[in-house]
Amino acid sequence: MEHRKRLQRDMITTRDNHELIIEGPVPPERLATYTMHPSLDAFRRPKDQHEALVEIAGLEEGRIILAREGELIVGYVTFHYPDELERWSEGGMKDLVELGAIEVANDYRSYGLGKRLIHMAFAEEQLENMIVYTTEYYWHWDLEGTGLNVWDYRTMMENLMKSAGMIWYATDDPEICSHPANCLMVRIGKEVPLSSIEQFDRVRFRNRFMY
Repeated sequence: MEHRKRLQRDMITTRDNHELIIEGPVPPERLATYTMHPSLDAFRRPKDQHEALVEIAGLEEGRIILAREGELIVGYVTFHYPDELERWSEGGMKDLVELGAIEVANDYRSYGLGKRLIHMAFAEEQLENMIVYTTEYYWHWDLEGTGLNVWDYRTMMENLMKSAGMIWYATDDPEICSHPANCLMVRIGKEVPLSSIEQFDRVRFRNRFMY
């Protein structure tokens, strides 16, 4: 399986004069030299999350796209194979990767970094031979920090993913079905064979009669 990693880099100057670099996929040795913004703690402590990002970047399929100010990481998005304990790994698919986490530091959330990070991940057709999926669970959302209710946050996340060509897909996965705000979003690259699409359909639905 070809995992295309073509380093992209862009620089933006914000309206309040922050100079930010958007780059990726970042190799693990470079990523290890950066530090994490202290508010990047949605999933684990920043130090532990930094170690996890370096580990993901070192995987054959793994990729980290990040935003940084100097050497300080202020946002990131991760791509990797599904966790072996989750249903999405059951098909043993080499061309199915998860957009696993996206996080932007509190003070940097008004610059459109989330959209920039995701768009860079798909640049130069790097993921056209992949099915990319993301599972959105409301319990991971920063409702308190954003001041949004669960439905407005769901709309925000859905619009973010749609901007990169990801669309809503049905599934009978019990975690996703446990709350109506949860959702599965998917982008099928133009080079993905029909056999992989059909295999993904079998993973999405364990109850055959539902599709």
